[in-house]
Amino acid sequence: MENMEEKKRIVKYRGEFELAGFKLTCFNLEDGTRYLSSNSIQLVLKMVDKDDKQERGPKLKYFLNQKSLKPFVDEAKGGGTFFEPDVLYDGGVKINGFKATTLPDICNIYRALEKWTINHGKKLPKRQEIIAEQCEILIRALAKVSIIALVDEATGYQRVRGEFELQKMLKAYISEETLEWQKTFHDSFYEQLYRLWNKTPAPKRPWFFGTLTNELVYRKLPKGVLEALKKKTPKSKRLHQSLTPEIGREHLKKQIHSVEALAKVSKDKNEFSELIERYRPSKDLKQKTHEIEFDKALKTAINTPPLKLKDLKAKLKKDRVKEN
Repeated sequence: MENMEEKKRIVKYRGEFELAGFKLTCFNLEDGTRYLSSNSIQLVLKMVDKDDKQERGPKLKYFLNQKSLKPFVDEAKGGGTFFEPDVLYDGGVKINGFKATTLPDICNIYRALEKWTINHGKKLPKRQEIIAEQCEILIRALAKVSIIALVDEATGYQRVRGEFELQKMLKAYISEETLEWQKTFHDSFYEQLYRLWNKTPAPKRPWFFGTLTNELVYRKLPKGVLEALKKKTPKSKRLHQSLTPEIGREHLKKQIHSVEALAKVSKDKNEFSELIERYRPSKDLKQKTHEIEFDKALKTAINTPPLKLKDLKAKLKKDRVKEN
């Protein structure tokens, strides 16, 4: 009985988003896996009409198990396994669902079926033709990254996703143990700081060199690493002793080398600061810009109106001529 409980797919977050005029119900499980309800998939694929509620349950499985699809399912999935829904548990309610990335997979299978049918001088049954045309529209508005973003936004999972990603990243950078000391910041690095700040080298470095090192080097590691290092590292140790040797320390060395290279070509600290700003823009700023551009591209793709049927068929014909 305990094994049965462990295998249950428990819904943690749920939501809805609109795609091509249809509302799709979506879910995140406790481990973050994204799902769409089977009813939503068959509706957006036009396997049933919007008001055909009585036929919603069995139609998706019926269409996906048709013999005409089998060769294309085999090719897409690497074997003869047809799509079968997973049972999700949302409280006490059982829901049939498919992983969100199944939707573009199905679209590609129907596109392959349509292409094969046309190339062999045949014609698809009416409902399969409708589905294939809808798949062509959807695939141009969807990519697997897009569907993941849509599900996470609709369910609210995006608000907690960052914490999971942060923990994964910190695990890669922060060592479980404090490693033995190895010389990581070589004398040449601090020689450049002494020169730029007009300081005379001494056994005890100026106190602000520590702040400079944090800002120029450690702060350029992924967000959260410096704070985690400060918590992890005993006061008697150096911060870099808490980095993992394969990822954390190697990334740190690259940061040191790049900062030292900019320092060597700078005549004073003002020029050095300008070069740092020019060639080492804030990671947070770059990430924010990337997110804004992604959001713009996603909204453009989703909001682009579908082609009219005659225009779509003409485009399909033109694409096939190019491919052949």
